[in-house]
Amino acid sequence: MPTSLLLPRRPSIKVHSMTVTPDNVPGDPRFFTRHGPFGLEELAQRSGAELRPAADGATATSSFDGIAPLQSAMREQVSFLDNRRYLPLLAGTGAGAVIVAPAFADKVPPHAAALVSRTPYQAWARIAAAFYPPPPVNPGIHPSAVIGAGCEIDPTAAIGAFAVLGDGVRVGAGVDIGTHVSIGPGVQIGARCRIGAHVAISHALLGERVTLLPGARIGQDGFGFAVTPEGFESVPQLGLVVLEDGVEIGANSTVDRGSMRDTVIGAGSRLDNLVQIGHNARLGRCCIVVSQAGISGSTELGDFVTVAAQAGLIGHIKIGTKARIGAQCGVMSDVEAGADVIGSPAMPFREFFRNVAFLRRMAKKTTQDGAGEKANRA
Repeated sequence: MPTSLLLPRRPSIKVHSMTVTPDNVPGDPRFFTRHGPFGLEELAQRSGAELRPAADGATATSSFDGIAPLQSAMREQVSFLDNRRYLPLLAGTGAGAVIVAPAFADKVPPHAAALVSRTPYQAWARIAAAFYPPPPVNPGIHPSAVIGAGCEIDPTAAIGAFAVLGDGVRVGAGVDIGTHVSIGPGVQIGARCRIGAHVAISHALLGERVTLLPGARIGQDGFGFAVTPEGFESVPQLGLVVLEDGVEIGANSTVDRGSMRDTVIGAGSRLDNLVQIGHNARLGRCCIVVSQAGISGSTELGDFVTVAAQAGLIGHIKIGTKARIGAQCGVMSDVEAGADVIGSPAMPFREFFRNVAFLRRMAKKTTQDGAGEKANRA
C-alpha cells in the first residue's frame, strides 16, 4: 500500500487577498493605532534628546508620521542607531530624523536631523510610544462577565468578556481585564494594571501598573509535599503572591504562592514568557528573568539581578545585587553581588571560558597524538 494512503488527509487551506504591510511601515493598522504627526521639537521633548537640525537646512518644524528601521525609513519617518555595526545602514538611510548616541552624531546624513541621546534606545522607546501608545481602556463590565459578591470595581476599569471575578475582588482605577480571565476571591488589583486574556490569579495582591500577559498563572499552589512511607502528602500553601508596582509577567509564566511566607516580585521587575517562580521566592527591584528560566522555592534575588534564558536556580540560595546569571546556567550555591556566572555548576565567566579553552586544547592534542600513532603503525 502506498505510504500516502496511510497518512490522514489534511484539509486544504486557501488564503484570499492576504495583505502584507510594507517593510517601511511598521505597525499594521489592522492591529495597531498610529498617532501623530509630530514635529521634531515635540519628538525631542518627548524623548529627552538634543535636537540637531539637518545640515542641508531642514527645519525643526518638519512633520513626522511614523517610525521605521534605517534601511527602509523615508523622509517623514524617524529611525535610530544604537550599534556601531549598523553604521553602513545609517549612511544610506532615507529617514528624516535619526536617534543616535553622541559618538555617532556626526555620522548622520546631511538630509536628516539628529536626535542625540546618551540613552538612544530609551529615546527610541519614548518616540515609538508617542506614535503607538497602549490602546485606551474602555470602561465597563461586559454582559458575559461573572462578578462575585462584594466586589469593588472602579468605574474607570474594564472587565472583558467571560471574565470571572470571585467574591471580594478589588479592582482599581483604569484597570483593563481581558477576556476569559479568572480572578480568585479576595484578590486586589491596583490602578492601571493590564491583565491579558486567559490569565488566572488567586491568593495575590497586585500593585499599580502591573502587566500580566496572556496565559500567566499567578498564585497557584507551590510545589510542597512531605515524603512518607505511603507516598507524598501535600503541604498546605498558606502564603500569597505580591507583585509590586510596575511588574511585568510574560505569557504562560507561573508564580507560585508562598507556603508560609509570601512570594514577592519586586517593583519594576520583568519576567519573560515561560518563566517559573517557586514558592517563597523573593525578587528584588528591577530584576530580569528571561524565557524558560526557573527559580526554585525560597531563593532570594537582590535588586537588578539578571537571570538569562534556561538558567536554573536551586532553592534556598541568595543571589546578590546586580549579579548576572548566564544562559543555561545551573546555580547551586549563593552568588555574590555583582558577580557574572555561567555554566553548570555555575562558575565565574573567566574561569568557565578558561576551562573551555583547556578542554579544546586537550581535545586537539589527543586528536593529533592519535593521528601520529596511526601513522607510526602504518
